[in-house]
Amino acid sequence: MKKSVFLIALFLISTALFSQTIQTSNYGTKGYIKSDGTIQSSNYATMGYIKSDGTIQNNSYGTIGYIKTDGTIQDNHYSTVGYVKKDGTIQDSHYSTLGYIKPDGTVQDSHYSTMGYAKGIQKEWAAVVFFFFDIQK
Repeated sequence: MKKSVFLIALFLISTALFSQTIQTSNYGTKGYIKSDGTIQSSNYATMGYIKSDGTIQNNSYGTIGYIKTDGTIQDNHYSTVGYVKKDGTIQDSHYSTLGYIKPDGTVQDSHYSTMGYAKGIQKEWAAVVFFFFDIQK
């Protein structure tokens, strides 16, 4: 559940005025983040929402987590499940490195293997999608 909360949050963060595509390592479409904060699967099914205050909601509008302004990712009980550092390093609640979000949108695991791409999407949102949420197709 924690992974699902964070992946949805990453999908929803976008600074563009249109949908941004989240891609797999093979450039297949994993999903979309719309400008209104709606997270969609590759089949355009609504998976959740990210509100302007950082609240992460499931597709039934139930709160499943939070993205704090300092990059802390919390579950719906305000327990910290991870961190997104300014340099793009993604850590779990014990500060173990899970991976990296590169400036060009490349998402890597802790061994620097490419997991996918989130070009034009804020690193906090990308981290939630790839490391903390499991967006199903």
